[in-house]
Amino acid sequence: MRATSRPLDAAPDLNDVAGEDGFLFVRDGVGFAGRGVAHRAAWREIPDILSSIVHTDLTGSGAPGPVALGTMPFAVGQPGVAVIPRVLVGKDGKGNCWSTTIDGAPIPEFAPAPPPTAGSFDVAPLTPIDSYLSAVTAAREAVRDGRLIKAVIARQIEVRASEPIRVHSVLTRLRNSFGSSHRYSFEGFIGASPELLLSIDGDVVRSHPLAGTTPRTGDPNVDDELARKLLASFKDQIEHRVVIDVIHDTLLPYCSYLDWEPEPSVVKVANVQHLGTLIEGRLRDGHPPILDLVRSLCPTPALGGHPRSEALDLIERVEDFDRADYGGAVGWVDASGNGAFAVAIRCARFSDDRRSVVLTAGGGIVAASEPLSELAETQAKFQAMLSAVVRP
Repeated sequence: MRATSRPLDAAPDLNDVAGEDGFLFVRDGVGFAGRGVAHRAAWREIPDILSSIVHTDLTGSGAPGPVALGTMPFAVGQPGVAVIPRVLVGKDGKGNCWSTTIDGAPIPEFAPAPPPTAGSFDVAPLTPIDSYLSAVTAAREAVRDGRLIKAVIARQIEVRASEPIRVHSVLTRLRNSFGSSHRYSFEGFIGASPELLLSIDGDVVRSHPLAGTTPRTGDPNVDDELARKLLASFKDQIEHRVVIDVIHDTLLPYCSYLDWEPEPSVVKVANVQHLGTLIEGRLRDGHPPILDLVRSLCPTPALGGHPRSEALDLIERVEDFDRADYGGAVGWVDASGNGAFAVAIRCARFSDDRRSVVLTAGGGIVAASEPLSELAETQAKFQAMLSAVVRP
């Protein structure tokens, strides 16, 4: 394969590039969108494929060339899949915008999202509420008995629509409400994640894990008080600390230095607030490639639990559904080993006919967790995707 990168005078909206069935990974207007499939493969095959592509860069700004975008499943041991788009549009933080095409692929027209259509929606739980509450109780008892430090329990709901739901329109709504989150679209898996699992840019490595959640009400005074309580919450601080320690301990052996914020800060998105801690360091020569680091971190304790093996065993016993990509990772990588992956949360899986959508949300369970409070937390987390899906 041969690839050519060219500057674009007019920068299109990356949502319009992805459209209904393309690929997207973007945050604050910076990222990639693609159309068509030049190659689809398991992640383990992608580095060699990218390295084999002959790239001609005509941008003058150092375009990275072809990239692969895809998902890393929640289940440990599953390889995940990625796609190298035939047509890729990239934007960087300096304002550069370019296209990268494979084997002379033509650049299509990038139309804006179509006007909204009227339709009806039914929303119902796929996970029975009693089953979810029992699973939370089982996880809490495992923590209280000393078998676990933390476990994450999730549940699912389904949206059924009278007419096909337009993915392009959903992406546009997510941009309007969650522009500072990592927004993604990959083969019917759509979301807006506030959580950076891992990025590598040269030798700089970053992670921004989140754990511990409280709602946002729309009233600034109330939200500030909820944020204060979140910072003071012993339960949420424990949940957050477990995640930070695991990510720190995983990355530190490969870094010449690794810094992290001494105290978590409150990260606000449209519907909820989280405890977050930025971790940043410099990688030593000979460090594992980004895909190996992503797989070693995924799933983090923020989505699985700790210790990992015991927590995943409990999840498999009590949840009674396949998480698939939820709680895994979604992102991109280039031929130089640079890339970025977000934790696959605040997400929806669309059916092939686009008439039904499955949403998944969960929360970390520790000794102080109360099942009904955890149920309320998942309700708050569902709102991110639910409002984007059902809004006309």
